[in-house]
Amino acid sequence: MNKKIIIQDAGRAGVAPASLPVHFPGLLTFEAAARHLNFARAAAELDVTPTAVSRTIKAMEAQLNVRLFNRTTRSVSLTEAGSSLNSKMTPALALIRDSLSEALLATDQPSGTVRVNSSYVAYRMLIEPHIDAFLASFPMIHVEISLDNVLGDIVNAGFDVGIRMGKRVQNDMVAMQLGSVQKRIVVAAPDYFQNRKEPKTIDDLLDYNCIRQRYSVGGRWFEWKFDSEGQIIRIDVQGRLIFDEMRSVVDAAVQGQGIGFVFEQFAKQELTGGQLRQTLKQHSGMDDAFHLYYPHRKHMPGKLRAFVDFMLDANAA
Repeated sequence: MNKKIIIQDAGRAGVAPASLPVHFPGLLTFEAAARHLNFARAAAELDVTPTAVSRTIKAMEAQLNVRLFNRTTRSVSLTEAGSSLNSKMTPALALIRDSLSEALLATDQPSGTVRVNSSYVAYRMLIEPHIDAFLASFPMIHVEISLDNVLGDIVNAGFDVGIRMGKRVQNDMVAMQLGSVQKRIVVAAPDYFQNRKEPKTIDDLLDYNCIRQRYSVGGRWFEWKFDSEGQIIRIDVQGRLIFDEMRSVVDAAVQGQGIGFVFEQFAKQELTGGQLRQTLKQHSGMDDAFHLYYPHRKHMPGKLRAFVDFMLDANAA
């Protein structure tokens, strides 16, 4: 017989509450659907079909005799009752998951899915080189990675941990430095200077077509900032190409479309392979380091502790 949990209305004094049996998997389905507000995404996370999610939600609504979602062909939203249920149930489910992870960690077998939100640059430099070793070390843990450049609310978005540059995070977050401080260098394709003089000073860059970058769509500029004899020098370079992702800056520089200003570690493969070379070698810029950040919790889930500790050790300077 399937195990059930009973959700009961406390009712009035002296009145016996009505039993409303709801399967635990149904609650998990509801939580996933409420978090994504998309049945297809919830189904993908739960490894079931969207039809199965829809049927489970309809069954819950029938058992509780209340509509939990407003559904149209274009959107899904929570009703007032659904929002109330979600706000009360989500912390309880999180506590259950954390307790199970702790129990498994005590037996050296953390399990579950670690959901990671990261910029592409941080992922390629600091996570990708070590992900195979992590999965081999923790065979019961799955890793789901989402790549973007937006510093958002990872908890509301359903992530366990985020990776971004700097350690400015919300008060309820813990930030841990991942890897060393990033060094930025000026690079170009070897053929770029065949018919051009190389820049000799920082100011010379103002006369070149520089490949510029924003941190995100419509966001602030990635500064061309140099450390020179104890002073910080900033220049407002010009160029016809603008990207919001450093990998595109590197690709454009490799193709000879201008001069880029990128993390040395990120462009290591292109520098080693001769697709790029550093110019203006006497000048570089030191940026912040990347950080792992995650919610401060009294009991840290075993799967998250395993991921954080492994990646910190793997990227130790």
